[in-house]
Amino acid sequence: MNILLLNAFDKIQKILVEEFTQTIPTKDIILSLTIAIIAAIIINFIYKKTYMGVSYTKSFALSIVLLTMVTSLVIRTINSNLSLSLGMVGALSIVRFRTAVKDPIDTIFMFWSITAGIMAGAGLYIVTLIATLIIGLLYLLSYSIQIKSKNKVLLVIKATTSHSDKIVDIMKTKKKCILKTESYKNSLAELTYEVANRNLVEDILAMKKDDGIISINLIEID
Repeated sequence: MNILLLNAFDKIQKILVEEFTQTIPTKDIILSLTIAIIAAIIINFIYKKTYMGVSYTKSFALSIVLLTMVTSLVIRTINSNLSLSLGMVGALSIVRFRTAVKDPIDTIFMFWSITAGIMAGAGLYIVTLIATLIIGLLYLLSYSIQIKSKNKVLLVIKATTSHSDKIVDIMKTKKKCILKTESYKNSLAELTYEVANRNLVEDILAMKKDDGIISINLIEID
C-alpha cells in the first residue's frame, strides 16, 4: 500500500513539475502585453473623461497602464513556472503598499486595471477587451446620468422685504424652481430655492446689483 501511495505521489509530482516548468513563448508575452496596454489605454481614457477631482494627476493615470502590464506579466509567469510563481508569492507577501488613495473611485480603477491584467496574463484576450469595453460603456452611462442629476443647485437670496415680494413673483413663473425655505427677520428676507438648472435663474442673478439685494448664492447639490 505504501509503495502504491509513493508511486502515485511521484506521478503527481512529475505531472506538476512538467506542467509548470514550461518556458514562456515570446509571442505569448508580447500578446499579453499588447492586450494589457490596449485595456489600460481604455481604462485610462475613461478615468480622464470622468475625473471629478480638483486636479488631474498624470502619475496616477500612468500607474494604471503600468499596473495592468505588470499584473499581466506576473500572471503569465505564474502560469508557466511553479518555482517562479512560489517565489513571486513570497516576494509580494512582504511588500507593503502605503500610498494613500484619496478618492474611492481611484481604488476602483486600480482594481479594474489589475483585473484586466490578470485576464490578459491568463490568455483571455477577447474576454479582456470585451469586458473592459462593456464596463467602460456602463460606467460612462452611469456617469452621464449622475452629472445630469448634479445640475441641480440651491439658490439662496438675501434681500429686503420690499424686494422679496418681487423675487417671489418672478420665481412663481418659472418651472422646476421649488421654494424650500422662506424666513423673515426685521426688514430682511432669506429665500432658498431648489433649481433644476442655473440657466433658469439668470434674470434673478442679474438682479444682484440691485440695491435691495444683499446677496445671492448658488450651491451645487451632490
